[in-house]
Amino acid sequence: QVQLVESGGGLVQAGGSLRLSCESSVSVSINDMGWYRQAPGKQRELVALITRGNNINYSDSVKGRFTISIDNGKNTVYLQMNSLKPEDTAVYYCNLVTWNYRSYWGQGTQVTVSS
Repeated sequence: QVQLVESGGGLVQAGGSLRLSCESSVSVSINDMGWYRQAPGKQRELVALITRGNNINYSDSVKGRFTISIDNGKNTVYLQMNSLKPEDTAVYYCNLVTWNYRSYWGQGTQVTVSS
């Protein structure tokens, strides 16, 4: 059973930074790893994705501010978030998709950006 555990969320002022971590019970390098977020009343949206082929994609709203990375030795994927804005406030979820398209989610971590 795949388990994903996120951490690193919290309250930060606009312009500040946070780093989210997602520790996986399985290898992150052989799976597609993504960060999603869901704000109140809105649909969950993709923030950043790193594929098993090391292709990286960002949503337009975070491009240039957020960076996704992985540490294979720790089976962990990170999301470095800089220049945070109030509109980045959401619950952030880690997602893993296997080679045969099975999808797994973490429990989520709250990020709140105050103006």
